[in-house]
Amino acid sequence: MTALLQPARLYPGDVVRVGGAGLRTRPMRAFLSALGIAIGIAAMTAVVGISSSSRAELDRQLAALGTNMLTVAPGNDIFGEDATLPDESVEMISRIGPVTQVAAVGKVSGAHVYRSDRIPAGQTNAISLRAAQLGLPATVGARLAGGVWLNAATERYPAVVLGAAAARRLGVSTAGDGVQVYIHQRWFAVVGILDDVPLAPELDSSALIGWDAAKTYVGFDGHPTTVYTRSKDASVEAVRAVLAATANPQNPGQVKVSRPSDALAARQATDRTFTGLLLGLGAVALLVGGVGVANTMVISVLERRAEIGLRRALGATRGQILVQFLAESLLLSALGGVGGVTTGIAVTALYASVRDWPTVVPAWATAGGVAATLVIGAIAGLYPAVRAARLAPTEALAAP
Repeated sequence: MTALLQPARLYPGDVVRVGGAGLRTRPMRAFLSALGIAIGIAAMTAVVGISSSSRAELDRQLAALGTNMLTVAPGNDIFGEDATLPDESVEMISRIGPVTQVAAVGKVSGAHVYRSDRIPAGQTNAISLRAAQLGLPATVGARLAGGVWLNAATERYPAVVLGAAAARRLGVSTAGDGVQVYIHQRWFAVVGILDDVPLAPELDSSALIGWDAAKTYVGFDGHPTTVYTRSKDASVEAVRAVLAATANPQNPGQVKVSRPSDALAARQATDRTFTGLLLGLGAVALLVGGVGVANTMVISVLERRAEIGLRRALGATRGQILVQFLAESLLLSALGGVGGVTTGIAVTALYASVRDWPTVVPAWATAGGVAATLVIGAIAGLYPAVRAARLAPTEALAAP
């Protein structure tokens, strides 16, 4: 007999069905309440997404300015003579953890570039001959105006890529198809022509040949004269601090390292500003959504006092009433949160495509938006749920 008087246990599926009953019986109110939450979350997601997409575009533009690029060059020894970098300096620099790209060039002394073998030796057109490693274009952001860059095969043979200014001075407008220039008493095939390289303007007036070819054909000593590095933005200063000792461990004082770009400081300041803005807007949107949930649930409790009294009279415990209204609040919040995040992502994608920006919606904005909505919904629905649970059956049934 005692067992018959015990209230039935609510399983998770029962909680969902009971919590959803209030939403199904008042679909318009539930829709409008969820819509209010969705608008707030959509606004938050869209603002975060559009701001993040804008920041990604800004980062892309700043990256083109070389914000994370550092250069290493030989300095002078204690006697004031020109020092040299070790042959293995590039390999050692590549082992620095935050360094993502590294490539070097080596200036070749005593070798000049001519359009033909009949040009007087003194008419060099101020064109420098440099040995170049294969990863140079990716590291310095160089692009080809025509032809191709050196590869594992052509870097060993008499092939050359001309900088933009060097090509103009030599009167070379196309690459390939038998186009050649005369270097160190040997003909070199022009396989490519570079566009202007803003991050490494010294390459514009250079003729670039393969590292191995330079050793074989023009007497290159193998010592790099400029090493270009790219690092993770947050680690540029740390990388700069160890570059000299890494490039030349025996004589770090004979190494010159460039200072980080001023654009990097501007980029970091912009990131901090964006982060503060996003957190503020997200907090406001969540607060608005929480107020909407609380308002809806309080009204729901007031309107359903008779239902609450009937359930209590039929044996429902205060805990079950509490769980019912909390579940309803969470379901309402979840509907609004998921709908808002979906709408916010769609708005972000549309706006970014119109502005030709990369579409970026941070994972924390989507997952965090739904999770925060549930937390806010639980907090906002807690008071109405407790109030509903405390109603005595006789008081609730006597309510008009």
